[in-house]
Amino acid sequence: MKNNFFGKFAKAVANMHREQRGMTGLETAIILIAFVTVAAVFGYAVLSAGLFSAERGKETIYAGLQQAKANMEISGSVIVNCDALGANATASTIKFTVRNAIAGTPIDMIPNTTSGQNLNRCVISLTTAEVYDNNIQWTAAKIGNADTDDLLEAGEQFEVTVNLADLGGSNAPDYDNFTDPGLGVNDWFNIQVKPTQGSTMTIQRTLPAGLDTIMDMH
Repeated sequence: MKNNFFGKFAKAVANMHREQRGMTGLETAIILIAFVTVAAVFGYAVLSAGLFSAERGKETIYAGLQQAKANMEISGSVIVNCDALGANATASTIKFTVRNAIAGTPIDMIPNTTSGQNLNRCVISLTTAEVYDNNIQWTAAKIGNADTDDLLEAGEQFEVTVNLADLGGSNAPDYDNFTDPGLGVNDWFNIQVKPTQGSTMTIQRTLPAGLDTIMDMH
């Protein structure tokens, strides 16, 4: 009776697993390889995206440093001259000294003159309450220990002069013929120095209520 019971139990268990088969080792290996391949491709894609982002970030940082290293700044005061004094006196020249803000990239300071029109890379504009003149004429004089080229390099200083009576001649073709803005008492002016690299340097001053031959605008 007991043996008959165990025989029936074994037969019932066998019937439960009829038409079922186990997973072979080859199938397991194929599935594992597929998972590993997908993971490897996904990991490569993520790694490539990370490297690309890091490279772009590095290029952005280097570009920012390049711009910062090419900045110029004013060295000292802005000097305004008047050739003649009187009730209708007006400013004749504006002078200021520039230097490299940090020991970085040299800045092209070829002056803009009638004879050298269209050769300058550094553009200077003048704005007043009545006029806006872009790419006006200006000259540059090297101060102190400087070499013979027109590059504003580390340790060098250039004195820039804007002649308000001659902001642009008409001897060269396509050259703007600007007129004297007639800066008098209490008039303001804005000069922008725009090099090819680096940020624009802005100089804004207001003339005093009484004009002198030489005025230090600080």
